[in-house]
Amino acid sequence: MLVCSCFAVNDRTLRGVIESGARDTGDVGDVCAAGTGCGGCLDEIEELLTDHLRVRPVVPSV
Repeated sequence: MLVCSCFAVNDRTLRGVIESGARDTGDVGDVCAAGTGCGGCLDEIEELLTDHLRVRPVVPSV
């Protein structure tokens, strides 16, 4: 499903970016530009980030 229409980024791409280590919308934008245009997709990107972090919480390194 297309999430970011400004840069034609779909949910599969976003999940991959998040799985690769993106922790906020700025990280996502740095990798694939999603969320850096009109901003209409930021809520959905935040939701994907939240869902991912809920399933795989970030464990701080010691």
